Amino acid sequence: MNKPAAVETTESEAERLEARQSRTLADASTAMMAVYQTLFGLLLLVLWQAASQWLIDPFFISSPLEVIARLVAWTSDGSIFVHIWATVYATFLGFAIGAVLGVVGGIWLGVSPFFSRLLNPYIWAFNALPKVALAPLLILWFGLGIHSKVALAAVLVVFLVFVNTFSGVREVDQDLIDGVRLMKAKRSQILMKVILPSALSWIFVGLKSSLPYALIGVIIGEMIASNKGLGYLVQRAGSEFDTAGAFAALTIIAVIAAVLNEFVQASQERLERWKIVNR
Repeated sequence: MNKPAAVETTESEAERLEARQSRTLADASTAMMAVYQTLFGLLLLVLWQAASQWLIDPFFISSPLEVIARLVAWTSDGSIFVHIWATVYATFLGFAIGAVLGVVGGIWLGVSPFFSRLLNPYIWAFNALPKVALAPLLILWFGLGIHSKVALAAVLVVFLVFVNTFSGVREVDQDLIDGVRLMKAKRSQILMKVILPSALSWIFVGLKSSLPYALIGVIIGEMIASNKGLGYLVQRAGSEFDTAGAFAALTIIAVIAAVLNEFVQASQERLERWKIVNR
């Protein structure tokens, strides 16, 4: 074997070894992946602490120790739980309302070609509107209480869920629908037994994509006009130049977002157990 061929063979073996190692890491168990994620998070915290001590003024980025101390203080006096509940409650309401409206609207237009063509320009025109800019208007309509935050969250959710649901319904195999119709299935049976199960993956993509926006909508509403909630804490900390307080509130928001995403993921896996996925 000449030298170039030997070098090429060595490189190929190295690439195969690297590919096997990558697959091994990707196929790690849930517990092992949780360990990797924890170690990565600890590494980020160490880098943040080091940066706050030697590279950047802590006034601008605070530090993990200060943030943890603030979280402990808020937990000890119990004040944080009022704000967490206000944000989570409004997020759930807004998400539920927007999700229901988005799914129902997407299914209705997906199975109604005439209304789909009729309303298409209006739907996309409304979808192009900057939803966050509606916050002052919604506060004017619904007041300074929880209703305006719920409304803003629902508006942010409804179009994302609607677009994905509509696309999922339109992608259902027409031959499958025709076959069920030949078996004298009713319209409701076609909807429940064929269309909804087939579009379920699309619906959950919309739900998972819109869930963070529901939380964002509530946070924005709380920052604009509220006296409680995590958004209010962020706004108050910013106005008081309290960097540690702002990062502490943002940390709680990030944790809530991660928990809600896991909740939706678990729901999807439970509802889609019947599906056979080729990998």
